[in-house]
Amino acid sequence: MLREHASAPTIKLQKRLAEAGLGSRRAMEELIQAGEVSVNGRIARLGLRVGAADRIVVSGRALDTRRPAGPQRQARVLLYHKPEGEIVSRSDPEGRPSVFDRLAVFKRDRWLAIGRLDFNTCGLLVFTDSGELANRLSHPRFQARRDYAVRIVGELGAEQIRRLRTGIELEDGKARFDLVEPQGGEGTNRWYRVRVREGRNRLVRRMFAALGVTVSRLMRTVFGPFELPPRLKRGQWLRLEPAEVKQALIQLDRAAAGGDAGAAPPAPASRLRSQGEARRLRRVAAREFVRAKPVARPGTTLSLPAPLAVPARPKSRAGLRKANARRAPRRFSAGPASPEADRAAATAPRRRRRWLPSK
Repeated sequence: MLREHASAPTIKLQKRLAEAGLGSRRAMEELIQAGEVSVNGRIARLGLRVGAADRIVVSGRALDTRRPAGPQRQARVLLYHKPEGEIVSRSDPEGRPSVFDRLAVFKRDRWLAIGRLDFNTCGLLVFTDSGELANRLSHPRFQARRDYAVRIVGELGAEQIRRLRTGIELEDGKARFDLVEPQGGEGTNRWYRVRVREGRNRLVRRMFAALGVTVSRLMRTVFGPFELPPRLKRGQWLRLEPAEVKQALIQLDRAAAGGDAGAAPPAPASRLRSQGEARRLRRVAAREFVRAKPVARPGTTLSLPAPLAVPARPKSRAGLRKANARRAPRRFSAGPASPEADRAAATAPRRRRRWLPSK
């Protein structure tokens, strides 16, 4: 019999599983409907609410209740620059390369790919171990921002741009771009920046195809609060720091509250610099600091320290001998000096070094 907790806080079962990093809420709902989840020894039903004391088993494995869930657990995020020729799936009957092959170092954890990219599309792909974050970015009601760089054959006319912005009727409903900006190009190839707020399959390519325009390359640059760092090359991944993830969650909260969700997020490219480049930048900054001249405020007098007095080098032989005579004798001792050694050193003839002018 399932436990009823009148006072203890409870949440829906699919949300608890998503927060544990097992998958998105939609995937967890399908798992529950398939009968793969049991609570306290009984097969769970969709919509069941669970608490902290309930024992949850998923596909024969008990859920680790020691791992915090919800707001108490900090989500982890990976940014991956997906190249063309990789699928966003853990298994493929055709044996094609998968993006999860690049995450071999993180195979012990359960990473979720948010917002799939098709086989011929490159760009930003976000991974997380938080089902709650995955749901907030992928669910249609949140309308997460997605920016793409599109290269087409030819150039768009004013009427075509207007249709892309107002909406084009597709087989699965009407779709539109929030933004269409020309980005230049050479010859017959032209680049455009577009923005959508839904993740239907091959949406960008189908919208251009409805106008009779061929897309030769498609790259995602922004997804929600995450932006593709300029220094992140194809096939490379970057793990965000907890402070960067926290800032991204704050931006998501602002967007949900009606804030400005279109502002470009900061790219975490500073940590991609190598140690050698960081040292070089510090040296350059130090040189610029030394070369910087102090500036006096208006109405004040700038006082600079007097320059160090550097004695001029004697030019004649007599001057060199006098300068050599004024030099203090060098004394070296392997141990503490004795009075006898001091007297012997004082009466010994002083050996002077002769200075000769350079030729």
